[in-house]
Amino acid sequence: MVEPLHKSTRSEREAWIKAAHYNVFQLRAEQVYIDLLTDSGTGAMSDRQWGALMTGDESYAGASSFFRLKETVARLTGFDYFIPTHQGRAAENVLFSYLVHEGDIVPGNSPFDTTKGHIESRRATAVDCTIDEAKDTQRELPFKGNVDPAKLEKVLAENAERVPFIIVTITNNTAGGQPVSMANLRQVRAIADKYGKPVLFDSARFAENAYFIKTREEGYAAKSIKEIAREMFALADGMTMSAKKDGLVNMGGFIATRRHDWYDGAKGFCVEFEGYLTYGGMNGRDMDALAVGLDENTEFDMLDTRIHQVQRLAQLLDNYGIPYQRPAGGHAIFVDASLLLTHVPKEEFPAQTLVIELYLEAGIRACEIGYILADRDPVTRANRFGGLDLCRLAIPRRVYTDNHIAVIAAALKNVFDRREQITHGVKIVWEAPIMRHFTVQLERI
Repeated sequence: MVEPLHKSTRSEREAWIKAAHYNVFQLRAEQVYIDLLTDSGTGAMSDRQWGALMTGDESYAGASSFFRLKETVARLTGFDYFIPTHQGRAAENVLFSYLVHEGDIVPGNSPFDTTKGHIESRRATAVDCTIDEAKDTQRELPFKGNVDPAKLEKVLAENAERVPFIIVTITNNTAGGQPVSMANLRQVRAIADKYGKPVLFDSARFAENAYFIKTREEGYAAKSIKEIAREMFALADGMTMSAKKDGLVNMGGFIATRRHDWYDGAKGFCVEFEGYLTYGGMNGRDMDALAVGLDENTEFDMLDTRIHQVQRLAQLLDNYGIPYQRPAGGHAIFVDASLLLTHVPKEEFPAQTLVIELYLEAGIRACEIGYILADRDPVTRANRFGGLDLCRLAIPRRVYTDNHIAVIAAALKNVFDRREQITHGVKIVWEAPIMRHFTVQLERI
């Protein structure tokens, strides 16, 4: 399927972004030329997936589509208990409604915005235990998404009774789409076993994580993506999944686990929030398309083609001297706005400023993964400036050509070339208490 790209003038874009309160989430799709806001639900399905859409069973209870998807997930992960949901944050909402309570502490490697939001909205605390090296965007390490074992052990030694589970995000989106090594997953499992704690994987991009293990970690070059995925999931007790990423579908998600108590505790919340257990907010045809997508995207050739397109953008940015989180991840390039817009103070949100400038330059919509997304501290209500401030260029799967990639790089170079003239950013004039970046309203300073 193809769709037209809509060109626009600079003056049109200035009017549109102002009307959107300088929040690119509020733009209309036809006001965007190349859309890199997210890789979630924006990919193109294959002929096999479209064929599966035609055969889906739309029964309310006991649909054959459900059992085909359940069997696929069990084959890829080893998890026998399965609950479908309409997307990843719904899977978190269902499972965390059972697992997370006020006063709990959930350690992990940079839980992403919805994950952190679902934890903090329950008056619990998410603790980032990512390795410190991830904060140095120019340092080349193969697995910058890793959990720091010493940080994790410290949290458990001091607060074990308050920790319901450990969460590992594969790949680590907040840290720049960086993968987690198999060796690190084993370290996390050993610490979890020492303290008797379960491990949950946020698995939206598990196949891309498996690709990096195959291509970067010693001992895995000869193993298939499916074999690596099974080995990864053997180190976890369960998973939440936004299937809109590595599932190659436009809507869907699920919970899978080997623990009957998790399944038993969560299934009532699925019925309450999502729908009956054999559809959970998904159509039967979408479940069939997801089963095919999971099978397709756990093949090396599919992942290799997709990730090389991201690496192509990285090579072009290298040619222009533009700083990004190195090495390039699997789904996006994360430009380091704090190194690019050095005259914009952190209080004026450099990454969001860069997102706005890139849109004004060429109609390209990116996404801020930084100080606005970090939300305020739930106790002090101060902005959290301790992490990275990144502009994410997320590449939809099977959508854009290398010519589009070249246009993206050239537009970013134009902004880079006039970076000395960008001395002010934006201020917040309205925000939601949690996950504010979706609806925040801003003014230019």
